[in-house]
Amino acid sequence: MTDQRLLLVHAHPDDESIGQGATMARYVAEGRGVTLVTCTAGEMGEILVPELTHLAADKDDGLGEHRRGELENAMKALGVTDHRFLGGFGTYRDSGMKWHEDGHAVAADLPENGSGHENAFAAADLNEAADHLVKVIREVRPQVLVTYDQFGGYGHPDHIQAHRVAMYAAQLAGVASYKLDLGEPWEIAKIYWGAMSENRMRESLRQIRASGDTTSFEGMEPDGDLGPFVTPDDQLAARVDGTGFIDRKMAALAAHETQIEKDGFFFSGAESGHAFWGDEFFRLAKGTPGPVADDGLETDLFAGL
Repeated sequence: MTDQRLLLVHAHPDDESIGQGATMARYVAEGRGVTLVTCTAGEMGEILVPELTHLAADKDDGLGEHRRGELENAMKALGVTDHRFLGGFGTYRDSGMKWHEDGHAVAADLPENGSGHENAFAAADLNEAADHLVKVIREVRPQVLVTYDQFGGYGHPDHIQAHRVAMYAAQLAGVASYKLDLGEPWEIAKIYWGAMSENRMRESLRQIRASGDTTSFEGMEPDGDLGPFVTPDDQLAARVDGTGFIDRKMAALAAHETQIEKDGFFFSGAESGHAFWGDEFFRLAKGTPGPVADDGLETDLFAGL
């Protein structure tokens, strides 16, 4: 077991590579422990590869197994060897979503019979789901946990549930008298919520629009309302510089072929030089801030430990 260990809790395959792929690759390269827990296999995701549309939930319903393979390939690109599904593969299913007119995700409409899948993650029993994660926490014994904020970043019900499960499990794992059959109690020193810098997003949008690109981040303008997707910079606590590992992050993103367009903004931005995908930002939800850089942000999630 390495001296410093990071645990990430994400809702679906691809969320981890988009949010913290560079951080994960950097920490692996530095010899730190990195464990990823994915809560569902993303069975309800969109399919961007035409020849794989038969995998859709309303057809063969094989997308989850396919995305399992995509996740394995992405983790190979990042160098992460410890990645798990919450409770084991298939325990919880992607709950699906739809877009609200205000531009954020909300729960999907239920089928006409009024019932969703019985193991939809958004409807999971919180205690049961948290216990699965408590067992992982007590085994891995991470000093740092990364997950979503209370809105799940953009409102997806599975992201919100992942936040709830991660925060509750982190609390339960440290209780000396709680379910010792799940392992020896462990207190996580620092908890971060992944974030997108508002200033960085506005700066990038200006460069994108100046280049003549009017389709990337459609509906978002440099001086307009960016909604809940960004975090005001005075609320940020850390910025991990993963620019030296951007190639690994891009390889991981490319591995999620059914979800991420290979000619989309992730890749076009990297090629044009105005991408900011190597810098990854975080809000501190628990713990004492460590030493900071000139911009007032920690440069390491383990700072101060």
